[in-house]
Amino acid sequence: MKIKTTFLTLLFVLPALALADDIKPLSVEVLWELERIGSPVISPEGGHVVAPITTYDTDDDSSETRLWLFSTDGDVERPLTAKGQSAGNATFSPDGSTLAFTSRRGDDEATQIYLLPMDGPGEAERLTEVPTGVNGVKWVGENLYFISRVWPDKDWEEIEEQLQADKDSKVSARQWNALPYSFWDHWLEEDRQAHVFRIAAAGGDIEPVTQPLGRELPRSSQGAGSYDIDPDERFIAFMSDRDDRVDPATDLFLAEIGGDSVENLTDNPAGDSTPMFSPDGQTLAWLEQRIPGFYADTSNIILYDFDSAERRNLTSAWDRSAAGLVWAPDASGFYGSIEDAGTVRVYHIDVERGEPRAITGDTSFGGLSIADDGTLVGTHQSFLHPDRLIVIDTDTGDTTRLDTRNDEILAEVDLGTYESVTYTGHDGTEIQMWVNYPPGFDESKEYPLFLLIHGGPHSGIPDGFHYRWNAQTFASWGYVTAWHNFHGSSGFGQDFTDYINPDWITAPYNDTIAAAEWFAEQDWIDDERMVAGGGSYGGYLSSILLAKEHPFNTLLIHAPVYNMYSQMAADFAVHSVRFGNYWEDPSIYRDISPHYFAEDFHTPALIIHGQLDYRVPVGQAFELFRTLQSKGIESRLIYYPDENHWILKPNNSIYWYEQVADWMAKFAEPGPK
Repeated sequence: MKIKTTFLTLLFVLPALALADDIKPLSVEVLWELERIGSPVISPEGGHVVAPITTYDTDDDSSETRLWLFSTDGDVERPLTAKGQSAGNATFSPDGSTLAFTSRRGDDEATQIYLLPMDGPGEAERLTEVPTGVNGVKWVGENLYFISRVWPDKDWEEIEEQLQADKDSKVSARQWNALPYSFWDHWLEEDRQAHVFRIAAAGGDIEPVTQPLGRELPRSSQGAGSYDIDPDERFIAFMSDRDDRVDPATDLFLAEIGGDSVENLTDNPAGDSTPMFSPDGQTLAWLEQRIPGFYADTSNIILYDFDSAERRNLTSAWDRSAAGLVWAPDASGFYGSIEDAGTVRVYHIDVERGEPRAITGDTSFGGLSIADDGTLVGTHQSFLHPDRLIVIDTDTGDTTRLDTRNDEILAEVDLGTYESVTYTGHDGTEIQMWVNYPPGFDESKEYPLFLLIHGGPHSGIPDGFHYRWNAQTFASWGYVTAWHNFHGSSGFGQDFTDYINPDWITAPYNDTIAAAEWFAEQDWIDDERMVAGGGSYGGYLSSILLAKEHPFNTLLIHAPVYNMYSQMAADFAVHSVRFGNYWEDPSIYRDISPHYFAEDFHTPALIIHGQLDYRVPVGQAFELFRTLQSKGIESRLIYYPDENHWILKPNNSIYWYEQVADWMAKFAEPGPK
């Protein structure tokens, strides 16, 4: 058993203590009291940092995001935008004198761009009046670029009339003649397209940038990472779907701004994403995958040199996926927040040699932003605290915290501890697992186990603070709570991630049973009080467990993929691109679809799902619940008519945690014995 020395004293020396009157556990109510810090942006000169902070009100289920101002010397920490007016998309002007952000204020019918002076007092002034709203804002030169979803054959006045007509219409029907028709939790309007526009910072007419090129941004989802503008404002690089509307993948396109022709730079059978011009404008970088239909395929950095028109795969020799990248100011390399063996580390990747250098070690980092002088800021989290705002020393990895948000709340919370362990899983492979211990953990006593099964399946669990499935909250009930990064998890190399395709069952199931066996061997675990569960793919694997041998008294099954055939109704059809549709090779789907194992179901289960889930449609849960009820197996279905794949509203979330706690207690009494 490998124990981090930083946790040794707390884990095994302190006796179990009763909570003092002024100390409380990390309950779900506390989770909703916490302020949530988003990705920061640093000013070009490096003095100012602006970050969005979201707060929630459980009285009316409302939320509000305000922009806060910090300084890199730690002297400034104050709200920048007014209370009662949510804001986002912060971006500085090239000289740092003005901050642009998006908000919906006063009589705004949609989100607009506002400008706020940073070099003196002043109120934010609205720059745009775009009827379809704006997002994905970037400030380059004298212009602000943004994305809006428009009717491409209408001018702004006609668009405004169309919006009003839709608002007044009594017809609720939607119509599609081609895919896609949905994405995660919202319907996609077939006759609208997402395009890039620009407007001068001084005001004036809005100029279409991508619309004249005859190519739209990806239909399903767009944001600031979907396009980039070179520093001289000559070129735009942007993502656009290949013409296959059933199984789209994004290519990268390059065009001169103001022109009417566009070049496909990639024409890659898999996906290309995240175009990034270098600060000197000499190089265009993007992320490339090579396996069609495999969303977790390794993402490599491709460099395109404008002078030679040559391209180079910078990270082909590195078995990690590049992500969260920012160019170094001198264009000599990248900084990225990259998933690595259960941790999201900050790496530097040298452009000349392609060599990755880990800057940070334990815990997880993200939201990187860099100033012209090389000052790097980001966010930092662990299982024990939510995101904090930090400056990162790019030589040593040392961090300096800039905020004090949530300190007062967490000072009154009795947190448990956690560690990373490894055990032997499927085919003798070493599996990494996070173990979270209850407050006052006493190794001389026996605790129940709550084993969590993550979703994806290619979404590894790093050392981070999870609001929807918080391991420390589960542990506060009196359970040792664990996340295991089974075969298929991201962050452990291409072979490990791709190991489970197309067989989603064998290796993850064996890894899960091996995790339970590892715990059963520990003196401080009561092997008669084990429960497990997960959501999405975790719900899928939990549905598989219903029919297989396992030591769990009950299973939590949230938003499960239960029937691989009816999953075709989703916005994402599992395995179809890479391995064929079910009518082409039905054996794959028969072999791994949980509903084919219903004859052997034998475990009580709590099933939870939301109506607005278009990634895993809610009928999956209804099918599973009817099956369990038909077989006389104790089961409970919790249905949310106003939630999607995740439970996001404060009171719905509180109810979710309460119901999970109640159900688990029926089958595994919490607390030490």
